Amino acid sequence: MKDKILEALKSVKYPGFDSDIVTLGMVEEFTVEGDLILVKMKKLQASDEVKQTVAGNIEDALVAFNLKTKVEFPSAPQRPHGEPGLPPKKEIPGVKRILPIASGKGGVGKSTVSVNIALALVKEGKSVGLLDLDIYGPSIPTMLGIKDEKPVAQDGKLVPIEVSGLQTLSLGLLMEQGQAAIWRGPMVAKVVKQFFYDIAWNNLDYLILDLPPGTGDVQLTMVQSVPLFGAIVVTTPQNVALADVEKAIDMFNKTDAPVIGIVENMAGFLCPHCGEESHIFGQGGGRKEADRRGVPLLGQIPLEAKITETGDSGRPIVLADGKIADIFQDIARKIIQAD
Repeated sequence: MKDKILEALKSVKYPGFDSDIVTLGMVEEFTVEGDLILVKMKKLQASDEVKQTVAGNIEDALVAFNLKTKVEFPSAPQRPHGEPGLPPKKEIPGVKRILPIASGKGGVGKSTVSVNIALALVKEGKSVGLLDLDIYGPSIPTMLGIKDEKPVAQDGKLVPIEVSGLQTLSLGLLMEQGQAAIWRGPMVAKVVKQFFYDIAWNNLDYLILDLPPGTGDVQLTMVQSVPLFGAIVVTTPQNVALADVEKAIDMFNKTDAPVIGIVENMAGFLCPHCGEESHIFGQGGGRKEADRRGVPLLGQIPLEAKITETGDSGRPIVLADGKIADIFQDIARKIIQAD
């Protein structure tokens, strides 16, 4: 019976995320005593509402066993004045503001947006770091032209690579090229926390986090571990991407992390020969979603081959002059104004 109960628990997703509570390592243990299934959870940095949702979903998943179900959470720690509260999130040394850049699905150009926003903030005179947390497909080293660089350790911490005034580090710099990261939830959480606290960031105004697509282990570890200045969600105009934007925004809302805006990528294609604009992926979807969710539309990035070419060559487009560079600079200014 225990194997079947375990499989049933694996069907319970953590609210707002793709992964289940077993894979995420949230279940301490479960026992069957007489007519009672007792599920003991590990300490969760979550609101009472989210805990109640998890408990209800567990009860629904186990109803087929025709037994009573009880879900227990560890008692919350006490604040100095005796009021119950959640464990405090731990700040990253040398970092003033942490800004994750997320997407509900892959293929929307999130890493391209992350790199160009980070460099645009540098051009605005800010001290900026870029941490590549897309552990399954790190592309930042290629986009910044540093894929052959190897970070060094100093006083027990990795020293970021500096390029174009930007401090950066990526798992891709620590692995052999072509090597795949095959990790499950607990190991992912461990690696992400090491990346948060074992890097010697030098007095950053902003640390940009380039997240993997979706709402999985990396995102959950992030929102439970560090205080966030805000989050940016990247989408393309078509409906299938916008549906996943809603899930990404919902994830941040459930964890009390403010979404400071949406960036619509691949917003329109301007023909270099005739000058006609074509909306290959639809039109205006990002603005409609931003209006519907009550968050700003920070910018609309057109679909242009030069963006890919400059990223592949290690010289992101924001480093040059032009219309697209100006759009990224405008986004950077809006981020600064959001403080």
